Amino acid sequence: MGVGPVIRAVFLDRDGVLNQAVVREGKPYPPSDASAMRLTDGAGAALARLKALGYLLIVVTNQPDLARGTQLAANMEGIHESLRQQLPLDAFFVCPHDGPDHCACRKPKPGLIQQAQAEYGIELASSYLIGDRWRDIDAARAAAVRSIWIDYGYAERGPSAAPAATVKSLPEAVDWIVSQEGPR
Repeated sequence: MGVGPVIRAVFLDRDGVLNQAVVREGKPYPPSDASAMRLTDGAGAALARLKALGYLLIVVTNQPDLARGTQLAANMEGIHESLRQQLPLDAFFVCPHDGPDHCACRKPKPGLIQQAQAEYGIELASSYLIGDRWRDIDAARAAAVRSIWIDYGYAERGPSAAPAATVKSLPEAVDWIVSQEGPR
């Protein structure tokens, strides 16, 4: 009985990584709905490169505005449908809670990554997470996934521990992942 292929993933934060965040007073926020959503520069071509290497592309996103009542679930789903139509994404894992809810899925906790790992049989040691906030990078560390931080210089603290790489864009993050690929 042989061993099956290793299932690798790139976990992707949504706002600021796949679509442009709305930045107010140095802090990032999600777009209000699909009509306000704009992809980050080069997102389609960058993700196509990862798909060509055999990675699952899985969105892991905190959406606390659902719990706060400032975002409608239908608007969030509209954004996700627009992203599905434009990008080669395999799945979405969403935390709809706010910090006071003390859930296991809100990043920086690793719950979303662990849910995806259980559902898809992903080998976390062979996977990556690309995020633009400290919560993303800390969640990757908690899940033992290599992290790439897109540092936009937001007016908030940085990650608790250094990411594997710090970059300025999604295409640059993908370049770094590709550079880590050994001979195949």
